[in-house]
Amino acid sequence: MVLLGTFINVLLIVVGSIIGRFFKNISDNMKSTVLMGIGLAVTLLGIQMGFKTSNFIIVIISLVIGAVIGEWIDLDKKLFHLGKWMENKIGNKSSEKGIAEGFVNATLIFIIGSMGILGALDSGIRNDHSVLITKGIIDGFTAIVLSSTLGIGVLISAIPVLFYEGIITFFAKFISEYIPEAALNLFIQEMTATGGVMIMAIGLNIAGLTKVRVANLLPGIVIVGLVVTIMFLFQ
Repeated sequence: MVLLGTFINVLLIVVGSIIGRFFKNISDNMKSTVLMGIGLAVTLLGIQMGFKTSNFIIVIISLVIGAVIGEWIDLDKKLFHLGKWMENKIGNKSSEKGIAEGFVNATLIFIIGSMGILGALDSGIRNDHSVLITKGIIDGFTAIVLSSTLGIGVLISAIPVLFYEGIITFFAKFISEYIPEAALNLFIQEMTATGGVMIMAIGLNIAGLTKVRVANLLPGIVIVGLVVTIMFLFQ
């Protein structure tokens, strides 16, 4: 089953989010400290990912152009409004509030990074789901922590993860046939580094230290692909 890895990843996010809700009744002081700890840990992960780059110019160009595009179409606002719409639908029927924040932060954390792309490619090309299952275990534990502090919106983030990894899995054979392996490896490397900057910003936001509109940086991932393509066409 080609989507087995994706389904397991999504299931573990859902299970982790549900488990996390059993730890929701913690004091405000403890919640604040836990959020700060989560934020700093996510920031450290982003820094670690950022050091994967072999060409920092690609990272800078991708982030700058991506930010311009993202601000122009205001992805952050659209993603937050989607979360608010879900909050109104679910929050009116339950005691849950702040769904949008959990949805946006968790979606970005679970999607940005190389494991999702690598795992989906392995699932589609070799029917090997080990990378996505490993990612699912990591995401599941992350979901427990995030859900205990940011709410049920973390669970809803499983939906974009399903579409994101599912689409890559379905097109994996096409990608492997038409994109040279060296170009694909460079893209994954620089995408990881560019995504690392975004992950770092998410961590600082969760810690309450910054208010970076991280979703508006997401087009930078596409720009990485374009820059890498241009480099290989003119080398």
